[in-house]
Amino acid sequence: MVSQNREEGVSMRLGADPEVFLLNKQKLTSVVGLVKGDKANPLQIESLPKGFTLQQDNVALEFGIPPAGTREDFVKFIATVLNAGKTHLPGLSYSTSSCEVFPEDQMQTAEAHVFGCEPDFNAWNSRVNPSPRPPHPFMRSAGGHVHVETKLPPKRVVRNMDMFLGVPSVLMDAAGASRRQLYGKPGAHRTKPYGVEYRTLSNFWIFDPKLIEWVWNETARALSALRDGFCCADPLIRQCISEGDVELAKILVDRYDLKVA
Repeated sequence: MVSQNREEGVSMRLGADPEVFLLNKQKLTSVVGLVKGDKANPLQIESLPKGFTLQQDNVALEFGIPPAGTREDFVKFIATVLNAGKTHLPGLSYSTSSCEVFPEDQMQTAEAHVFGCEPDFNAWNSRVNPSPRPPHPFMRSAGGHVHVETKLPPKRVVRNMDMFLGVPSVLMDAAGASRRQLYGKPGAHRTKPYGVEYRTLSNFWIFDPKLIEWVWNETARALSALRDGFCCADPLIRQCISEGDVELAKILVDRYDLKVA
């Protein structure tokens, strides 16, 4: 059992690049043409410090925040960039859904059919994850990727994050099963110079300060456990996330004393 709820001694900073869908009077609306920033050149929000950015990612609006060194800053940075996005796009609102089929009239641009060209990887088998093939040509998903600045081994960090965050998210994220048809497989990550980008979670957590705190806390627990010598090797963790198995998630939450917010 890994039941310690300790953060002391864990050296980390967290960033994020969450995505949201836009609504115009409750109709899903593509971001293409509404924001100048893109993957190569994110739009720095002029009124905010460096690192708060906006960009288009397929039909979704993607945000960027600078790395946060405290839980309080992590919560504040997410809220700050979400509010700035609303100011930048007056008259539009955010959908809280992480997977939707867009109206055909919003899918008429080339950008709406371009998926990320950088592959991500599976920390459980070190293989490249296959490019997404949506079951409907207009189905799109929104991620809530967590960027972890740490010197701990990236793949081990990701496997622990699968346990501490991925498994509980099966119970917390109702739309996660739909998104996993495209993205959000267990172990999904990209190694970064500063650490690792954990890509399994959808954006379900970015709209509630308590859930943002949960991401911080459980990432700290994952790193603390790894620092203390625990690296998740339970194949049921991978199975639970891959299959979105709610009953198995409940069993694993009890077995490993995981936190469901």
